Amino acid sequence: MMKPWLLGCLLILGTGPTLAVEVRRFDDADKQTRYERLIEELRCLVCQNQSLADSDADLARDLRDEVYGIIQSGQSEEEAIRFLTDRYGDFVLYRPPVKPITILLWLGPILALLGGGLFLWFQARHRNTETDVALSASERQRLEHLRQRLGDKDNA
Repeated sequence: MMKPWLLGCLLILGTGPTLAVEVRRFDDADKQTRYERLIEELRCLVCQNQSLADSDADLARDLRDEVYGIIQSGQSEEEAIRFLTDRYGDFVLYRPPVKPITILLWLGPILALLGGGLFLWFQARHRNTETDVALSASERQRLEHLRQRLGDKDNA
């Protein structure tokens, strides 16, 4: 028989995620589909890489309310996106448009890869062309002493 306190803990833990679900009512299934697609495509502005659908932040709830109102009023997805980008900038989009201000977002990873590859190539070339380093007289003497000691140990 399960102890009552354990059963209570399991019930509380098991119902947590279901309490966080928002219920939205739409006039038709098309509006609901557009709403769900939009909140998956839009980024939460305060969370680390979460969509509006995934985030529990207060701002994400407010933005979901905005998107819901826009879709319920009959506006298109493009109008909803335009409204949010005018207000919050391109950061609200997971795939921002390619334009001068966002070009580094698109080219940055490629440039970083190329830069890293060039760095490694130059390092490899430099290592292959490196010649023996000249030792000072005292360093040469110390090296000979160490070689002799190692040689003596190998013969023993």
